Amino acid sequence: MAKVLVLYYSSWGHVETMAGAIAEGARGVGGTQVDVYRVPELVPESVQQQAGYKTDQAAPVLDDPNALADYDAIILGTPTRFGNMSSQLRNVLDQTGGLWFQGKLIGKVGSVFASTGSQHGGQETTLTSMHNTLLHHGMVVVGVPYSVQELSNMTEITGGTPYGATTLAGADGSRQPSENELAIARAQGKHVAEIATKLHG
Repeated sequence: MAKVLVLYYSSWGHVETMAGAIAEGARGVGGTQVDVYRVPELVPESVQQQAGYKTDQAAPVLDDPNALADYDAIILGTPTRFGNMSSQLRNVLDQTGGLWFQGKLIGKVGSVFASTGSQHGGQETTLTSMHNTLLHHGMVVVGVPYSVQELSNMTEITGGTPYGATTLAGADGSRQPSENELAIARAQGKHVAEIATKLHG
């Protein structure tokens, strides 16, 4: 059985919703175990409340970054922060030096997804910069192939890239992931799980 970890950080729930769609797609592959975790919050509680953070997220917090070694595939999600991943996710990845030193993630599947407040907003730089960490760990980087028809949708404003699924939150966070974006996320989860299953086998 291939084990897939969806690990994310979400301030207002957009990445949380995408994580759910990715997990749904991965669970559609027979013989796959999928776990969804979020990373620890670094923002003080008073600031979270003032900024309207979504604090009732159902996914448990991943307390030990060494747990990443238990999975055959790791799919990381983050909101974009100035064209980069959030500090919360970076904080967890910065604690994986021991895994790197021991080569514990070599040959495992790695994939990424993100959200931004605007149409462009650094989606692709965030995703490709996340790939750097995966490659340093010796992981097999997997994106979204163009066989996923929703990537080519030109009839609406939508996220979605070959580097990973994305969504647009809007400047005030009011826009929720569209069905097109969720379809891309589900396809990414399925694609990652299928490759992880083949490699695991």
